[in-house]
Amino acid sequence: QVQLVESGGGLVQAGGSLRLSCVASGIIFSVSNLAWYRQAPGKRRELVAAITSTRSTNYADFVKGRFTISRDNAKKTVDLQMNNLKPEDTATYYCALLRAGDNYWGQGTQVTVAS
Repeated sequence: QVQLVESGGGLVQAGGSLRLSCVASGIIFSVSNLAWYRQAPGKRRELVAAITSTRSTNYADFVKGRFTISRDNAKKTVDLQMNNLKPEDTATYYCALLRAGDNYWGQGTQVTVAS
C-alpha cells in the first residue's frame, strides 16, 4: 500500500523559510518520480517542483530561485526547501508520486505566509 506523509508546514512571516518533508512507503522509492504540488483556496492544484529518479528537477516559474526540491533514497524522503516565502505561497502543499495514470497523493500540509 502506497503511503506519502508530509510534514513541516506552518505559519511563517513573509521572507522566511520552511522545509517540507515527505516520507514514502509501499513503493520502490529509488525508481520513482516525485513532486510537490500546492492548492490555495478556490484555486486549482498546481505543480511546484518535481524530481525524477535520476535527480533531474523541474520548477514552476513562480518558485524558481526560491524553492529547492531534493530526495534521499536511503530515507525514502523528498523535501522542499522554501526560502523567501511570499503571502501568495500560502496553500496546502501535497507530495505526489507521479504515474502515467493517476498520481498518488499525500494528505497535504498547510503553509501560511503572513505579510
